[in-house]
Amino acid sequence: MGLVVLIIIYWIAVAVMFFVGLVMLIVKSSNNLPLKPALTLLIISVIMLVIGAGACAIMLSGLGGMH
Repeated sequence: MGLVVLIIIYWIAVAVMFFVGLVMLIVKSSNNLPLKPALTLLIISVIMLVIGAGACAIMLSGLGGMH
């Protein structure tokens, strides 16, 4: 039960970070402001997406070594 809650919170955090970064990118590019914070947030969210998807795949395949 606790692991499921943590997984859901993790995926919500990834989605929120991605959408905030995307909105920041659009707003800052239209106002000719520096894009580095928005790009950093997008890159971090994509890295978290890849790590989370890999962790879910390992847990679902049963190769996690936790048993």
